[in-house]
Amino acid sequence: MKIAIVCYPTFGGSGVVATELGLALSKRGHEVHFITYKQPVRLEQISSHIRFHEVNVHEYPLFHYQPYELALSSKLVNVVRHYGIEVLHVHYAIPHAYAGYMAKKMLEEYGIRLPMVTTLHGTDITLVGNHPFYKPAVSFSINNSDFVTSVSENLKKDTLRFFNIRKEIEVIPNFIDISKYEQIGFTDCQRDIMADEDEKIITHVSNFRKVKRIDDVIHIFFNIQKKIKARLMMVGEGPEKEAAEELVEELNISDRVLFLGQSHEIDKILCFSDLFLLPSETESFGLAALEAMINKVPVISTNSGGLPEVNIHGVSGYLRDVGDIESMSKDAISILENEEKLKLFKKQAREVAAKFDIHKIVPLYEALYEKALEKA
Repeated sequence: MKIAIVCYPTFGGSGVVATELGLALSKRGHEVHFITYKQPVRLEQISSHIRFHEVNVHEYPLFHYQPYELALSSKLVNVVRHYGIEVLHVHYAIPHAYAGYMAKKMLEEYGIRLPMVTTLHGTDITLVGNHPFYKPAVSFSINNSDFVTSVSENLKKDTLRFFNIRKEIEVIPNFIDISKYEQIGFTDCQRDIMADEDEKIITHVSNFRKVKRIDDVIHIFFNIQKKIKARLMMVGEGPEKEAAEELVEELNISDRVLFLGQSHEIDKILCFSDLFLLPSETESFGLAALEAMINKVPVISTNSGGLPEVNIHGVSGYLRDVGDIESMSKDAISILENEEKLKLFKKQAREVAAKFDIHKIVPLYEALYEKALEKA
């Protein structure tokens, strides 16, 4: 099958999922074409089964904002015609599904019927897409997709609640490639680089936006380190990072908190972590939690959005209401202060994560592509 994938080429969850999906599909013999404005961060190499097509947006003084959707839809038409693409899979409703629909209509002029699968990831629905400026375009794009998927049951419910949707939405969860984690440990990574032997390592990974409640991460850690010797690893970049650094200074814990920036070595960081903090306002799925869990790291998170579908309360970690810093702190301490309990939670976290193995999820997308081809 020849499949075109449109995604954001970023560290965010949707870009990671789209890239990993494309890589997995290529290994199963499919020809995969990534179409976006730069090479996705996890697309480490191009092979005979993987192609990358860059969308170039030429700047003109006439435009205050350069028309990416126009450039993307035109690029899609060219790639589909040149390479004989059979299925288009767009990740994120806006602007990708909108551009995909325009490409579909243009291709009809050439007698080409291109089925489009749209995967909803969260922000495109709950934050940006629900804005009055975008809502009509998002509804239109979803309803004019041939097939629609969401990464969690919660996101599906939100989509149906926020928009007038006439299409069936199939839930296909995010995934993890367990085979990459079969051999735990890194010869070039020693735990003592991050912390002393008697210290616990707490980790947070995100894009440092307000929705991640970075202040809560720091306050939870502040409570933890009062009871247990620990260090906090903050991984990522974003608008809330500067305020977070200032808060760490105010709490006088700068010697215990390390800001690591946008790291390509998250697995190396997680392999020695003892606990993962994710007190987000909401998460459509919680891919960061899943990546922690496959590395045997228990998760303390909120019970918002799709997180209860990933992090199982009392098994892989604990779930609490948004903003309940005290309960999350107590839960964290209860795991960290008891070595046997910590060992059990680490084991259970990996077992829960294994349910989302990529080899169980990719066939669901393949089946959907087959249905899309039959419909075409």
